[in-house]
Amino acid sequence: MKNIKVFDCPVIEVPKVSNRAGNISIVEGYQNLPFDFKRIFYIYDIPAGESRGAHAHKECHQFIIAASGSFEVSIDDGVNKKTVTLNRPFYGLHIPPGIWAHELNFSSGAICLVVASHKYDEKDYIRNYSEFLEWKSLK
Repeated sequence: MKNIKVFDCPVIEVPKVSNRAGNISIVEGYQNLPFDFKRIFYIYDIPAGESRGAHAHKECHQFIIAASGSFEVSIDDGVNKKTVTLNRPFYGLHIPPGIWAHELNFSSGAICLVVASHKYDEKDYIRNYSEFLEWKSLK
């Protein structure tokens, strides 16, 4: 996963079923996503000007959705950088292991929903950018 690039982080449309009573979108591992998931969490009540994330994973895949409102996801593979705006609850960004990511510029009332392939394991995180670059350079 060390050779993953920001170009390997697709925005994926989640199927949407619409009717007069509202919409529903369904996320199913290996059907909508390129991984099965073991954890779902969401971030909300983010104060103005704050950012979240700023880390990479060694093994965990993440799928990030703006369940409400909007925000940007800055992704970095150690060489290339890209910013993706998420603002519709039926689109999400797949972030494979080996990508540095952080979420920023949250709108008021934004909810960031994250579907993860692994349960929480602190050993899977790289929280220091210099360590991330060193990890990416190892063959």
